[in-house]
Amino acid sequence: MPSDSPVVSVVVPDDERTYFYKPHEYTPTESAGFLMRRVLSSILQQADAQLEVHGLTYVQWLPLYKLMLCAETTNAQLAKDLGMDPASVTRALDRIEAKGLLRRERSTSDRRVVHLVLTDEGRRIAADVPRVLSRVLNCHLAGFSHEECQMLVTMLQRMIVNGDAMRTRPLTDEGMKPAPDCLIHPATHRVAPR
Repeated sequence: MPSDSPVVSVVVPDDERTYFYKPHEYTPTESAGFLMRRVLSSILQQADAQLEVHGLTYVQWLPLYKLMLCAETTNAQLAKDLGMDPASVTRALDRIEAKGLLRRERSTSDRRVVHLVLTDEGRRIAADVPRVLSRVLNCHLAGFSHEECQMLVTMLQRMIVNGDAMRTRPLTDEGMKPAPDCLIHPATHRVAPR
């Protein structure tokens, strides 16, 4: 049965694969995943501290900012867009609404649908998020060149593509070798269709 979405595959010959981690040599504190988690945690802590003046935490300011960017959305769509659990988004929205930054409005065309709408105060606070995040990210990237920053972003985007591919085709049983769909060619850095 054909799928509407294209299948992404990467062709990487076995001899060109690079394996950075081996089970018998694995050290969590030196793994890319652990380090990315530490960086993200630091970014979120600093952003939370900066946005505390508005009484917001990451779980609240992220949906608030996303709502400012989209014209009209629902709880389910917002959860999907943010990659968050719908129940967590609902709890965050309840808190945002209690602070008077958001209101829920029933759709006039479908009463089952509830649209999320920022109040004027919600829009004002959401508009401050890019300034805060820019400052926090710039502090975390202090000492990096523009090229290094762009390289970091590119590498993270490549890791996201690899991770997305793993959801459709998980690791094989051949020891540590991932399925070819999980890799990007190291020379071209391209994802090629099958």
